[in-house]
Amino acid sequence: MLYTHAGPEIGVASTKAFTTQIVAHYLLALKLGIARGTVDREQARERLHDLMRLPRLIESTLELDDEIRQIAQRYFHSTNFLFLGRGIMYPIALEGALKLKEISYIHAEGYAAGEMKHGPIALIDEDMPVVVIATRGLLYEKVISNLEQVRSREGAVIAIATEGDVEIAEKANDVIYIPDLGEYLTSVIAVVPLQLLAYHIAVLKGTDVDQPRNLAKSVTVE
Repeated sequence: MLYTHAGPEIGVASTKAFTTQIVAHYLLALKLGIARGTVDREQARERLHDLMRLPRLIESTLELDDEIRQIAQRYFHSTNFLFLGRGIMYPIALEGALKLKEISYIHAEGYAAGEMKHGPIALIDEDMPVVVIATRGLLYEKVISNLEQVRSREGAVIAIATEGDVEIAEKANDVIYIPDLGEYLTSVIAVVPLQLLAYHIAVLKGTDVDQPRNLAKSVTVE
């Protein structure tokens, strides 16, 4: 049993349970790394220091709420969304798509950005917003290539980018900047604007954010 200590979740479409599970697995991986000798004491201290910074950086990201609401106003009439991410950001893209479809009832699909040409690229046009997680990292240039391919097909791009990345503003229609906290924990921060985007789109559409239709807090049927 691995407790997340997330506290009670009020809404059916869980948000903090997702982020706390990432943190729990991060700590588990760190513990295993120390036990196996692949993470030394200094590295462990640095990783824990990053983790201690996480709550404050999430708070600063939550302050983007009004900016994200304005972006939501431009896209809430759309009927399809595509979410793209590479590497560790791929499951974050899946979470973004899941939250949007759960509470706004808009069809949304999360996809590994490297697989975009194997199907989803055929769907991209001016009526399909594409959310691209394009934070700085080892796969950044490849993600930017995907972003450019979307734009060349008239797709509207909402980019989640690293603070200070001014070049991406010339490539995307809208940019949401988040702090950088390294290769792994930045993924936790990237979840926040995606969840806020889903929330504001749902509110603008007039759906019940806390109790979406056809969903329940517990699944009892296989």
